[in-house]
Amino acid sequence: MRSLALPVVLIAGLALSACSGLNQTEQRVLSGGAIGAGVGAAGTALTGGCVACGAAIGGAVGAGVGYVIDQTED
Repeated sequence: MRSLALPVVLIAGLALSACSGLNQTEQRVLSGGAIGAGVGAAGTALTGGCVACGAAIGGAVGAGVGYVIDQTED
């Protein structure tokens, strides 16, 4: 778990730092995707599943949720 935590945190930090030139929708989709990927990877690592699969599914769901939240708040 520790060997996975550092790369996930670094990737999430880099992804979120690139949000400065994006519009609000793009920021929410990217942030949702990064948070979803982190949660998906951590969840599958704790349960003994496929970490890459969990990160991919979590990222997709998070990006979708970020988009829906942005559309409902406009």
